[in-house]
Formats: sequence, C-alpha cells, structure tokens
Amino acid sequence: MLRSFLLIFVFSVFIPLSNADARKYIRIVGSSTVFPFISFIAEDFNRVFSFKTPVVESIGSGPGFKMFCSGIGGDTPDIATSSRPIKEAERELCKRNKVNGLVEIIIGYDGVVIANSNQSHKFDFTKKDLFEALSAYSQENGKLVKNNKKLWSDINPNLPETGIEIYGPHRNTGTYDTLINSIMLDEYSCMNSRVFNESYKNPEERKKACSNIRDDGRYIEVGINENIIIQKLKSNKNALGIFSFSFLVRNQDKIQGSTIAGIEPTYENISSEKYILARPLYLYIKKEHLNTVDGLREFIKEVMYSIRTEDGYLSRLGLISLSSEDIKKVLAEVHDIM
Repeated sequence: MLRSFLLIFVFSVFIPLSNADARKYIRIVGSSTVFPFISFIAEDFNRVFSFKTPVVESIGSGPGFKMFCSGIGGDTPDIATSSRPIKEAERELCKRNKVNGLVEIIIGYDGVVIANSNQSHKFDFTKKDLFEALSAYSQENGKLVKNNKKLWSDINPNLPETGIEIYGPHRNTGTYDTLINSIMLDEYSCMNSRVFNESYKNPEERKKACSNIRDDGRYIEVGINENIIIQKLKSNKNALGIFSFSFLVRNQDKIQGSTIAGIEPTYENISSEKYILARPLYLYIKKEHLNTVDGLREFIKEVMYSIRTEDGYLSRLGLISLSSEDIKKVLAEVHDIM
C-alpha cells in the first residue's frame, strides 16, 4: 500500500515569503499530471534526508512556467513541472527576468486518454473522428460551418447513436496543448484539408482556426483537477473525458480507455509510442537557486534515484519508465549540478 503523504494543493495566489523563510524548503509548481509523481518523490525525500518536505503546487503547466520564469530569489519557485516542453515565449520570459540557467529533464512518459464509464460502449476512434467531434467547424457542401454534429453517429456510422458530451482539459494545461498539437493540428484532418486551405490561406490563421474547439456545450472545459472529470464519468455513462493515463490507471475499476486507430492506451503502447497520444513529462530546474535553496541538489538526486527504480511506486501510479538509453541522457543533463 502506498504510504500516506502530505500534499500541498494550491489553486489560489501564492503569498510570497521573505528570503529567509523561503529558503527553508524547496518550492515546486506546475503540471497536475506530474503532481502525483513529484509529490511521492517529495515524501521520500523528506524521509531519507533531514530537509523539509518540498511544497508542491498543482496549478497547470502554463501558470507554472509563468511563476517559475517570474524571476530569481526566495519568492519564486525552484522547479517547474510540465506535461509539455517549455515554449519559446516562456523561455523569453525567463530570460527577461534573469532566469538564464534552465536544466530540462524528462522524468518519464504519459499518454492522453479518451475514456468513459466501463459500463458503457467502448469506443475506437480515428484521429479524424476526434477532430470532427471537437472542432468548432463542420464541412457542408465544400464550406466550413459551425459544428452541428450532435451524435457520435453523425461523425462516423460505426459509432453509437449517443450525444457527444466530452469533459476535457483546461487550456492552461499541457494536456490541452497535447490535444491541440496531436489531434486538432493534424495535417490530414485540418492543416492540409482542402476546405480549411481555401477558407484560411494564411498558414497562421489556418492554424488558429484548426485549434478552435467547439463552444456549444458538447465540449466542457474542466479545471486543472483531473479528478473532477473522473467523477463526471462515474455519474454520466454517456460522457467521455480527456485526461492523463495515470488517472486511468488509478480508476480502472470504474472507467475504460478508448482505442485510437485500434491501439489501446497501455504501458507498452505508450512507451513504444504506438499510441499516438504518448508524451514525455518534464521537470525544469532553476540553476540560479542551486546554491541558495537548502536541499535542492539533494532533491535532484532523489528524483534521479526514483525514475531509475524499476517497478517502483511511480510505475504503479501510472508513470511509464524511461528506457535505459533515455536515463543515460537524463543523467548527462544533471551531472554538473548534482
């Protein structure tokens, strides 16, 4: 049984502390997907070392980078976690605020799943099915119109005659970015589609249009707490939810993952990247804090130990382990700061 642990879940504005107080513990902000994994590592860190338990705040990848890149010093985070790589605009924000020493490491892999109640129909989607269900647009007589498809069978006759109802990630999350990049910006469904090309000749305008998710109530954007989506699926057998593989693993007695192009979301299919919505999970370390925050170097060592441990608690939580080759690359990245 997994040990109990102290979680500090923050969804409000963090009140800055003085430098003296801030240096008594490590502060980590970012992804709700990475939150369970990094929280368990923080608990082990407290057990093994004499330092205080790091404060872990689940606020989403985007808000996490915003706080992380706001500057250096005791009132700014030491580590950012993310379910997507840092964007160029976020790197620029870091540079403007004198955060120049970023160390990026991948701690493991995850997948974005489309799931529903295991008491309901098990879906097998194509990428095109998902795009047509989520897009703000439909095609009629060679023109784009507002998406008017209400039933899954309106999209594909092989899908059930039930209403489209999808609970999905908040736009500030890395899961939302994965959905946009892997499904909405698919070259065949949208970016190279004849109708979208004719309607939006400018590639940037077309990219924006392809990324536009419907707002007619068929897609319901949920906050960063993915457990809310799980609760929705338990109470509504017709609904589907989009969230991280690790949440599927922890709720397999209640929900099931849909296949995409016949591929199940499993450890093996995600690690081999057969599953198209597989993605790495990231941790970013602020070099400027290594010599001023007590225990930061030691915490990085604990992270390295945890992700190298085969069949450990992180795997049971749903984190897909790195390959031995990937681990060598990560160790090379952190060699100079440990």
